[in-house]
Amino acid sequence: MGWATKYIEKLKSNEEVSFRPRGGSMKGKIESGQLCTVAPVKEEDIKKGDIVLCKVNGNEYLHLIKAVQGKRYQIGNNLGRINGWITFNCIYGKLVKVEP
Repeated sequence: MGWATKYIEKLKSNEEVSFRPRGGSMKGKIESGQLCTVAPVKEEDIKKGDIVLCKVNGNEYLHLIKAVQGKRYQIGNNLGRINGWITFNCIYGKLVKVEP
């Protein structure tokens, strides 16, 4: 069970979620502790540059889609680190709002 497990369950039930992630990996787009709202998303609405709640290699992230290759999505943070490639079944929602 990871930090986002309860939010992922709600997104799977088609519910929007809000939480305050901690950490600096998305600095410049999301500052540590800002209120983030994530909504369920359809695959056709996902594109490069979106911030998504996802799982890569078993780890949960609120990170960027850095590249798209067909039906594969490369996930990474805003500091240049790449987490890896995933398919849509590992994307649970898309960031729709960031507040202080």
